[in-house]
This record gives sequence, C-alpha cells and structure tokens, in this order.
Amino acid sequence: MPRLTTVGIPALPAQAVATGQGREGCQAPAAITTRDVILIDVTRLAARLLDDKHPTGVDRVSLAYIAHFRARARAVVRHWGRWMQLSPAASQRVFAALLGENDQPKTTIRRCVAAAYVLRWGLTKDALLFNTGHSGLDDPQYAQRVLDHGVRPIYFLHDLIPLTHPEYCRAGEVDKHRQRLNTMLHTGYGVIANSHATLGDLIDYAHGQRLPIPADVVAHLGVSLLPEPAPTPLVTPPYFVMLGTIEARKNHLMVLHVWRAVVERLGATAPKLIIIGQRGWECEQVVDLLERCEALHDVVREVPRSDDAQLATWLAHAQALLFPSFAEGYGLPLVEALAAGVPVIASDLPAFREVVGDIPHYLDPIDGLGWLEAVLAFADPMHPARQAQRIRMQAFEAPSWDAHFAKVDGWLSQIAQRTGAVWPQAMDEASFAPLD
Repeated sequence: MPRLTTVGIPALPAQAVATGQGREGCQAPAAITTRDVILIDVTRLAARLLDDKHPTGVDRVSLAYIAHFRARARAVVRHWGRWMQLSPAASQRVFAALLGENDQPKTTIRRCVAAAYVLRWGLTKDALLFNTGHSGLDDPQYAQRVLDHGVRPIYFLHDLIPLTHPEYCRAGEVDKHRQRLNTMLHTGYGVIANSHATLGDLIDYAHGQRLPIPADVVAHLGVSLLPEPAPTPLVTPPYFVMLGTIEARKNHLMVLHVWRAVVERLGATAPKLIIIGQRGWECEQVVDLLERCEALHDVVREVPRSDDAQLATWLAHAQALLFPSFAEGYGLPLVEALAAGVPVIASDLPAFREVVGDIPHYLDPIDGLGWLEAVLAFADPMHPARQAQRIRMQAFEAPSWDAHFAKVDGWLSQIAQRTGAVWPQAMDEASFAPLD
C-alpha cells in the first residue's frame, strides 16, 4: 500500500520493533481472544482511494461487504509488513471514508492508519477476517501471517481468469493468481464465489493440485439501483454502450472493427458507440483505432470515468449494452443494464446464462458478422429482436445484496456450528472494547 507513506508515519527504531514498543514507549497491544470480532481487510480500497482510482467491479463488492458488516466490524490494513487492526471508532471513520460519506476521505484514512501503525498492530485471535478483493494473497508470506495472527479468513473469489485464460492477462499474473488460490485453499475458513461457474473452476483447480477445498458457498452479486437518469441524453441517440476497462479480454477490438463496417453501411446515420472505462493493459491495437481511424472519430466516444448519475443516463438512452467479453466470472454490468431496463447483446458465457438466463441476445465473441447484424438490428428501437428481448426482460428479477448477504450469513452460521466456532450474529457493546 505504497501511497500511505505520504501520511508521514514515523519509522520505529529496530529496538522498539523488537521489544514491541511504540514511539512513546507504549507496549504493542496484545491480541484479544474473543470470537466475536469481524475484521475486514480494506488495504486495497484505501490504496486505490489514495491513488484517485475509480472503483472497479471488485472494489464495489468489497464496498458492499463494508456496508453490510460495518456496524459490527473493524478495519484491517496491511502496511510495511504490519497487519493493523483499527480501533472501533477509527474503523467507523475509515468505513465512512471508503463509502463516500466523509468530506476528507484521504486525510481520514492517513490519520487512522498512522495511529494504528504506531500503537495498534496485531489482530484479534480467532476473528473472522474478510478479504474480498484478492488483496495480498499473491504474497507467499500471507498464509504464514494468517497463521501467526490466528484468524479465520473468509475469501471472496471473483474468477480464475488468469489461469483459464492467461492470454488476456499481464505477464506474471498466472503465477500470482496461482499463489492467491493456494493461499485461499491452504488457509481459508471459507470461500465465497460469485457464481457456480467460478466455483466450478476453483474445484477443478483444487482437484488438479490435490488440495482440499474449504467450506464454500455461491452467492450472486447484488445490484445497487442507479440514480434516476436525466431525461435528456448526453449525446444524440441512437448509440450503444460498452462498460469496462479497455483490455484484450473485453473484446473492444472486434467491436471497433464492427463499427467501421456499420459506418460503411450507414454513413452519417450510423449509431454512436460510447466506451465507458479507462484504458488498461496490452490494448495498443484498440488505442490505435481510437486515435488514428478517421472513420471512427465522429461516432466513437471514450468516457474514461463516469459517476453513477452519468452512468444511469448513459444506459437509460442506449439502444443496448454490448458485452462481448471472452471470459467473465460474473458480469456485473450485464445485470446492472437489465435491472435498468436496457437490452443487452452479450457473449454466450456460462456465468452470464447462470445469472440472467436467456434474456440477453447471445453471440459468440468471435462472430464479427453476427455482432454486426445484431448492432444493425438493435439500432432500430422497433426491430423484432430488440422487442423480443424487452418482453423477456419483464420477468427479470435482479439479484439483490439483501439476498446475497442472507445467504452468506446463513452459510457462516452453518460452518461455525460444524467447527464449533461462534458466528457473531448477536454482538454487544463489550465486543468493541479497545484493544489497548
């Protein structure tokens, strides 16, 4: 978490570290041993906020877990080799900052972490530790630290794409993700998967490595309702939307070639393409088309960042959301679009069919001609294919976070009973006694 160094955290002398004393001679607090504490690792969220990075789909899951557990949880930050459990009051301030409820979120996080760095390192033994963003799991020392602190980790697994589709990932990501999975399988008290497709990939991996699988549950991600869209579109319709980081796996390259063909056929009447998302890695060919293809200059627009109000407006007036990915563990934008009443043209992926059934217009991600025909059809609001999907959408019930956490909470109670542990469903004020 490199950006936290800007807080001016004082370096402790080696002797103080060895003896467990802080700068003021305070004894480093010993971990308490109640089983009634929930810990949430916020390292990734805090680092991204300090770096002014827009929340990803992974981050939004982590924020949902904070929103659900915040009243009875404490924040954990890993920084410069120390695992720090913030006080109840500091945890609530950090949670509020991460959830956008604080006017000075960066200052709040830096101050709270600085105080914890000096005085509050160490975790509550036997506590449930939620790691919902894969953060730190690629560090071979993570598993040992879990054992040293005596916590019970609950991991959220988003996908196994670096192993199932390594060609779409950064160099070195295969080894990192294998280490993440090994950490989960060796130390996990439980694993939450976002889909049966993701869990199936994990089971295949574990069997291949001859590793046991911790208690597991599949809980589909909930959809937070977007704000009311503006009645006036942000650009003149018709237009289509792609939502997500620009990277090879998302298949922007194919869609841009489709759009060249759309422009050749329709000329000045061609629908626009709105690409919402930041530029990622290994997308040079996409960038070349965006910056140098004159045929696309007037019809393709990049929107690197979009808040929820803008996103709601972009989606509300779109002909359809385009989701041509080669691989996904879940596909949150697809669910969000359908929840907003927007048609979807998507790759025919197992995770998509599991979550939303046969509602979208499905195509093979390499079927360029099929995507061209679908775009031309959905550009007409009254086309039979688009109207048929709108009829199918009437029966769609978006998965909710309430349902997600009802399933997770029930599952945690069950595994606690099997292991003799106590799941903190009814915590009292005494549970929040200060560590020091």
